[in-house]
Amino acid sequence: MPLTLLTSAGVLLLLALLVVLRRRERHTREQLAQYRALAERLPEGVLQVARDGRISRHNPAAARLLGRGKAALVGKHLADCLPQLSGMAAYTPQRCSLNDGGASNHPALEALRIGPSDTDTGILLIQPATKTGRSTEDAERFKRSQYFARIGTWDWRIDSDELYWSDAIYGMFGYQVGQVTPSYQLFCASVHPDDQAQVRTGELRCIATGENHDEEYRVVWPDGTQRWLRETGNVVKDAEGRAVRMMGVVRDITEEKAWTRELHQLAHHDPLTGLPNRLVFEAHLAKSLERARRNTTRVALVFIDLNGFKAINDQYGHAVGDRVLVVTGTRLNRTLRESDTLARIGGDEFVAILEDFSASRPLEDEARVVAEKILTALSKPIQIGNTAHHTGASLGIAVFPEHAPNMDRLIHTADMAMYEAKRSGNNQYRLGGDPSPQPQTS
Repeated sequence: MPLTLLTSAGVLLLLALLVVLRRRERHTREQLAQYRALAERLPEGVLQVARDGRISRHNPAAARLLGRGKAALVGKHLADCLPQLSGMAAYTPQRCSLNDGGASNHPALEALRIGPSDTDTGILLIQPATKTGRSTEDAERFKRSQYFARIGTWDWRIDSDELYWSDAIYGMFGYQVGQVTPSYQLFCASVHPDDQAQVRTGELRCIATGENHDEEYRVVWPDGTQRWLRETGNVVKDAEGRAVRMMGVVRDITEEKAWTRELHQLAHHDPLTGLPNRLVFEAHLAKSLERARRNTTRVALVFIDLNGFKAINDQYGHAVGDRVLVVTGTRLNRTLRESDTLARIGGDEFVAILEDFSASRPLEDEARVVAEKILTALSKPIQIGNTAHHTGASLGIAVFPEHAPNMDRLIHTADMAMYEAKRSGNNQYRLGGDPSPQPQTS
């Protein structure tokens, strides 16, 4: 096949991926700028703590509450400023004070850490503590901080049906705040039936071993909408070491899942026809050859090149040409077996992998049957608007192990056979190793 076609297909795929990634990157930068702007204005202190326990970022309120300037705070170990917070439980408010030896009159602080339960990393929210605990206003501020962090917190009492949801979680399950009373039973009923066993197994493992709970699952809203959530948490034990509660966070990852699917589709499929691309084709061919070696069977590789496509593209435009390619892909898919693999590898070239190629009949007879089916399917006119477009095809067929011992050689043999058929006229096929092209018989 021409190198220019392969190169163009690869460039188009790369450009498509770059466009998507740039769009995601721009969206992420905009969101990050909004979050940073919000953090700058929050009355609560926000500290970002790195894996080494050092403060990597903070807002002005944090510097003010800790009595330090920006230059003196960034890079400091959290333990140097607030030693009581080392190893603190996540999502549980804790009172603390500055590590200044009592030399200052700074008031006591209250902190809430958002992050994994077994590390000191994550986001730390701090505010002045009150003598009687958190006031209604303080609670509202912490609630807003949850929205800043884009998470919801939950607290489940294992020995009962009691379940606490922060306000952010109601919407993740399709409810208005206060519309329902959270309970473990309601939670289980909301999880997609296909994911319930997985979630329950993860919970039991966390309770039994103390390992972190980390699961991705779908929930079904009352209106039938499905969303993806990621839930993390850990157990809280009593004085006797028994697990009595599970606490953690949950966030909606539906958009992330959609991005992942879109990138996977672009990376593995032809964006026009939806067929597998060359990358997937070669991976499937390698596996097919492995199975053929183990089972002592045949694999046929068919290269398919359209004839007359360039004239249609030039006369009627790329939109019509694209439609011709889509219809061609559909017809080929209907002609081949479900077990066969069809791919578009560039321009007007397709390729098919046929496993378990019959060994009970002569190779030439089996190749003729396959070629005739494909050429007949592609010889029918393609109606687009008021115009019937006619294309033909040239086929090159190579069979493992008769024509080649490995994938690279098999691809080369089928490619060369296709060009031999193309030089002989329209609707021709050639079997690898056969000195003469074979016409379609009808």
